[in-house]
Amino acid sequence: MRAAVAISLGAIAGALSRYFVAIALQTWLGSGFPFGTLFVNLSGAFAMGWFSSLSIAVRSPEVRLLIATGFLGSYTTFSTYELDAANLLALRQWQAAALYWLGSAILGVVALLGGRLLAGKKSPD
Repeated sequence: MRAAVAISLGAIAGALSRYFVAIALQTWLGSGFPFGTLFVNLSGAFAMGWFSSLSIAVRSPEVRLLIATGFLGSYTTFSTYELDAANLLALRQWQAAALYWLGSAILGVVALLGGRLLAGKKSPD
């Protein structure tokens, strides 16, 4: 139960951070390009790399879950995607890393378009 509470608290903070960062960047830089999403994804990947390197020093499993799974997982799943790809590369599992890395990106767009098609919507308006 403690793990679920830790993840939930982190997820609330991560989701709200993502929302407010994206809104702030859209207000500041305009909405012609998804700067907010780009910034969130890159900053989340950086934070995941930093934290995953330090998490050995964090003794509390609840704190690790709150930050990595809850906050960063909610702030951006991109950070988890990058961590998983980097772990496969570190294990020298080149084919699995390439399949995961490219498959997630390409098949993710295909899945999104499939969802739109199923819903009867063809454009992002």
